[in-house]
Amino acid sequence: MNAPLPPPATDAPYSVAVRTLCEFTAKQGDLDRRFTPSATALEGLLGQGLVAQRRGPDYETEIALEATLGPLRVRGRADGYDPRRRCLEEIKTLRGPPDEIPANRRRLHWAQLQTYGALFCRARGVDEIALSLVYFDIASQTETELRQVYGAAELETLLAQRCQAFSAWARQELAHRAARDAALAGLAFPEPAFRPGQRDLAAAVYRTARQRHRLLAQAPTGIGKTVGTLYPLLRAMPAERIDKIAFLTCKNTGRLAALEALHNLRGTPSAGAPAPLRVQLMLAKEEACVHPDKACHGDACPLARGFYDRLPAARAQAVAQAWLDGPALRAVAAQHQLCPYYLGQELLRWADVLVGDVHHLFDPHGQLPGLAQALDWQLAVLVDEAHNLVERTRRMYSAQLRLRQIDTALRSAPPAVAPALAGLRRAAAQLLGEAGPPEGTVLGRVPEGFAQALQTATGALAEHFQQQPLSVGTLLDFFFELQRLQRLVDTLGEHSLFELQASPPTPTLPDDAPLAALPADGDGVLAVHNVVPAPFLRPRWAALHSATLFSATLAPPDFARQLLGLPDDTGWIDVPPAFPPEHLCVQVADGLSTRYAHRRRSLQALVDTMARQFDAHPGNYLAFFSSFDYLAQAAAQLARQRPDIPQWCQQRRMPEEARLAFLARFAPQGRGIGFAVLGGVFAEGVDLPGPLLIGAFIATLGLPPVSPLQTHLRERLDALFGPGHGYADRVPALQRVVQAAGRVLRTPDDRGWLWLLDQRYRAPEVTALLPAWWGLADAATHPAA
Repeated sequence: MNAPLPPPATDAPYSVAVRTLCEFTAKQGDLDRRFTPSATALEGLLGQGLVAQRRGPDYETEIALEATLGPLRVRGRADGYDPRRRCLEEIKTLRGPPDEIPANRRRLHWAQLQTYGALFCRARGVDEIALSLVYFDIASQTETELRQVYGAAELETLLAQRCQAFSAWARQELAHRAARDAALAGLAFPEPAFRPGQRDLAAAVYRTARQRHRLLAQAPTGIGKTVGTLYPLLRAMPAERIDKIAFLTCKNTGRLAALEALHNLRGTPSAGAPAPLRVQLMLAKEEACVHPDKACHGDACPLARGFYDRLPAARAQAVAQAWLDGPALRAVAAQHQLCPYYLGQELLRWADVLVGDVHHLFDPHGQLPGLAQALDWQLAVLVDEAHNLVERTRRMYSAQLRLRQIDTALRSAPPAVAPALAGLRRAAAQLLGEAGPPEGTVLGRVPEGFAQALQTATGALAEHFQQQPLSVGTLLDFFFELQRLQRLVDTLGEHSLFELQASPPTPTLPDDAPLAALPADGDGVLAVHNVVPAPFLRPRWAALHSATLFSATLAPPDFARQLLGLPDDTGWIDVPPAFPPEHLCVQVADGLSTRYAHRRRSLQALVDTMARQFDAHPGNYLAFFSSFDYLAQAAAQLARQRPDIPQWCQQRRMPEEARLAFLARFAPQGRGIGFAVLGGVFAEGVDLPGPLLIGAFIATLGLPPVSPLQTHLRERLDALFGPGHGYADRVPALQRVVQAAGRVLRTPDDRGWLWLLDQRYRAPEVTALLPAWWGLADAATHPAA
């Protein structure tokens, strides 16, 4: 009766999740990512809970099931079992009617339920069972049930057929895992020796993986942090049974460094043999999509038509190729006429090391958390330049709405949607009319009238796009932004602030005002600003095997621990610099103030100090300022006073060619000063070793400007973590200072000068947040020129 399976190739079976088995064997036809009113992961859990509550006290949930068939150990968790009806259920939560679900996706749902049914019959010894596919509409709280009775023998046959179709792939994966683990167990360090401090970092990362903990690692520039974190984690992979490593970056330059390090660590495979390590770059949709003007569906995009029919050949080629950076992934996709973005998503489960932006793990819509949970991955994570993670994740859990966005949407809205958008416009205008001063007002809660109007507009747009699933364009983009704002409004708590900013003041309008009465020239912003990402990130950390966050600027460690929601037992290591402290001459310009009120009268002394340093030690320098206006004032003063000193300046919104031209001025025999803004594109991630850069001037503390929002942010952080920490301003500002200073010494042999052009760098609360090896506590006084 059962389709026979060949004996396993190894003693240990290949463990496969029900979802993976069914997606591998049952997915056919078109890729279909048209707009559907899908539920979030949280709504899915809530939906399953609500269905379970309706079933009665005997209802079983999250039933762990497992069986071994030939080389496979098939495992998963069935959503629920109702013993009174002898019915096993698979619950799919959505928004809207289930008849919008594509046929191939519905077939996949049945395949999963049938597989769970076979495993359940095996585990409970039953001959027959009812299977129920339940679609739960989270909006209306209604269920649509598709029910069918199966015999255990029939389900067993279907399971055996799926396992048979997957068995060859499973043997390949078992062989790959064995070869990978054998290679990694004896992996040699790619350099002749560890650099100073690099071994300490590597040992801490290895211990963190062995203990399944979290680690904050502050390590200075020049010790080789990328290799120093990847190497020990790769070595830990076999013994700790780590399925995947994700190397996540906050800057694109970090991805390139990671790929280069992995290329060196991976080595060159022997002729004809597959590489023992599969590496994949995770691309964002906007950088991978070939047809951004088309909906992701076979009726609209040729790369979606027949996607799953052509996927097996592309998947086999990709895993054999093993190295999938951006060009390689696009080449495979082009050869098989597939969407490179969705091909990349399909390949994630077969890679060993994933490289990509932090949004893949931490964004509300990042794909890694869902895959890791569904497929039970042991996922170890490295986060590069982690000092940026607080601000990056704050933005992920923030959203805003401008009046002009609503006006633009109204102009393209169909008649059925226009009244709801007009109501949102009136509610927003009324709220902004009460916003107070032009610089903004922060409210403790979202007013009910606006929240209701937002929900009505979001619902109207959802219904429209449900009826027009092939729509693309600005109105759909507006809907996604509106949906994002609504979700954050619904979850507003002490972790976020709700701000109103009207400019110019918008008049209050009656509810029955015609659309023509809406002012066209007014604008304003309603925004949810996340202050503490921790509540959103804690579940992400808890689900990981281990995590190491590293940067040259992570002090004080409690700042990252508390704002990012890391566990209390998160480790901390502060690696000493790879060069003698005397290689960097750090000086403070005492008596000089760069406060806004003092800038005009201190500008001459500031420029004199820069010129004096340049005359004493000619070479290439970077000068960092708090704003483009301040930068322009200093550059103009230096040009008037010393036209013989070459200078070049960062501009607002510089294109890539202009950035490269700016950096090209730092030639080995060059002389001059490049002016840049602190925290900008040239303040970190820039590598100018040796004579390319011999010094830096930092003419600011980098503190944020005074504003109502900044005041509320400080008050909220003080209320949550206690006053005096400086979490709202001083800590992130001085992290940016240390990052900028890190441009000077890039290798252990470099020497250079750092001028801190503000007397406030002598303050104890400032000195405490700067590297101790700078020696500021004992430094001599250097009056401004």
